Amino acid sequence: MSDETEKFIAHLIANNRVVLFMKGNKMFPQCGFSGAVLEILKRHQIPFHAVNVLTDPAVREGVKRFSQWPTIPQLYIDGEFIGGCDIVREMDANGELADKLAPLRA
Repeated sequence: MSDETEKFIAHLIANNRVVLFMKGNKMFPQCGFSGAVLEILKRHQIPFHAVNVLTDPAVREGVKRFSQWPTIPQLYIDGEFIGGCDIVREMDANGELADKLAPLRA
């Protein structure tokens, strides 16, 4: 990963409380896993920044190296890597995601 790509990803995560690296965008997710995480976030009514990794191959591969996580989507909350679709679904089901998002409502 280039230094520029790493700095770009770090900047996005540092400057947005919730960042979703996904395939597609908020209006048109282009994979089922990205769509599932998108719907969970929408249901929690928390503002978030979505990054379409399909528009930039360097970001698509760079975010995987940045997080050391091999798949997309990837969710970050307050600078912390949360995980991919399965983890977000599990956290949503057991209430952990709501707890993690609660400070954003304050």
